[in-house]
Amino acid sequence: MKVTFEKYNPLWKEQFNSIKKELEKSIGFLHPGIEHIGSTSVEGLSAKPVIDIMIGVNDDDELDKIPPLLQGQDFVYYEKYNEDMPYRRFFIKLIDRPHNLGFPEIIRLNDKIPEGIHDHKLRIAHIHVIPVSSEHWLRHMAFRDYLRTHPEVKDEYQRLKELLSQKEWHDGNDYNEGKDPFIKREEKKAVQWYLEHQKK
Repeated sequence: MKVTFEKYNPLWKEQFNSIKKELEKSIGFLHPGIEHIGSTSVEGLSAKPVIDIMIGVNDDDELDKIPPLLQGQDFVYYEKYNEDMPYRRFFIKLIDRPHNLGFPEIIRLNDKIPEGIHDHKLRIAHIHVIPVSSEHWLRHMAFRDYLRTHPEVKDEYQRLKELLSQKEWHDGNDYNEGKDPFIKREEKKAVQWYLEHQKK
């Protein structure tokens, strides 16, 4: 498979704001942080047109409060990932209600994932729920803000993505491994910069 990207689209920011308002109606009373992350959050960076959203909850105990609150809406909860990533709850937001597309609202650990659900054309967003005290929250926020404020790093990332998009990949995970050395290197710099920047 080849990974295809779209040039940066200002509509992505509008889509995030719309989904954020929708989420606030369902989970706002928990006072979560709701942040736009990933390549669609960085102006000028090409990306797959799926919005990455990170919901920051106060602690681990709040992780499992989110799935029931989003049930019945345009979200599919991947409960099957909880075992490998117990610090995170993961959802995708679909273009239509899950049952209208023939998908379950909850995908449990041993469920066979419906084939069509892998089609990114049916997805609007990926939603990651993580405690704000987690190192994963820190690194996502740091890397996003680092790319936004360091154009030379953003341009290097853009060139890498363009290069990788020309290659054939077994699947999305295989492609992500191609980006991994760059991301790990720059994330370390980003976290250090972010923590120093916060102190000022």
